[in-house]
Amino acid sequence: MTLSAGAYRSEETEQRLGEGGFKSQIHSKGQRGKPLSAHKKRLNRLRSTVRARVEHVFGFQHNSMGGKLIRTIGLARAKTKIALRNLTYNIMRYLQLERRKSGNRFARAT
Repeated sequence: MTLSAGAYRSEETEQRLGEGGFKSQIHSKGQRGKPLSAHKKRLNRLRSTVRARVEHVFGFQHNSMGGKLIRTIGLARAKTKIALRNLTYNIMRYLQLERRKSGNRFARAT
């Protein structure tokens, strides 16, 4: 699955994705006088659910965990640092869900 930084499809982007063997998951856009079909609206909605979940994770990591920049020497160290950030996010998310389940939003982990 590939998500593009641009919000909508373009012929150039679609061609590059096809050449790379990727399946496009970029939103479709209606034109003036030609609204989207029900099928394309449904596809956009499905893509939006994935995008929203991913954007929240990246937003949390960007705002709370040092941003997007990975300052390491070597790919192995960079991959390790990314893996640790993802693990940290998952632990923090787990704690958030546990607090919500217990009914105490303000409880601190001990």
